[in-house]
Amino acid sequence: METLKEPQASITRLLGQARDGDAAAFDQAYTLIHDQLRRAAHRQLRGRRGDTFSTTVLVNEAWLKLSRADFEARDREHFLAIAARAMRMIVMDHVRRACADKRGGQQVRVTLDSSLAMDQGAEQLLALDEALRRLAEADARLAQVVEWRYFAGLTELEVAGLMGLTERTVRRDWRKARAFLGRELARDDA
Repeated sequence: METLKEPQASITRLLGQARDGDAAAFDQAYTLIHDQLRRAAHRQLRGRRGDTFSTTVLVNEAWLKLSRADFEARDREHFLAIAARAMRMIVMDHVRRACADKRGGQQVRVTLDSSLAMDQGAEQLLALDEALRRLAEADARLAQVVEWRYFAGLTELEVAGLMGLTERTVRRDWRKARAFLGRELARDDA
């Protein structure tokens, strides 16, 4: 029986081999982490009713994008964080294309609580993406915490390990980031 640490160690080892040029190792790492990628994709797409963009499509597009990219993933958490960013970029590109003719439509207020994406429309996603861009300009670390906590679904402990911070600092950054985004979204809504 595999323990939780064994698959993580396997993924880390395979990512290291992929970094050294072993394409088959990247595919094996993908297989081991596929379920976690699906959960991250589901987080990206939740609440997007009536959209033709599925979790499977998002995972596959992200994998294709990552397989062609030049990046180094240190471990499972780092790979998930990179994959979540790729998925977010893919979703936002999809939303922008879908909204190209709908600029200036009605915007609805978005909040950063546990039900953030429920019934979230394309305009709301664009507003959130713009607020997150402004957060990154103001404080890149806070934006990184949002990406990894919200979009990648990583725990505070996992984010702390990736960023070399304490769990308490990540928790504080998460609160600050949510407050900043809430203000920005409210300002956009006004």
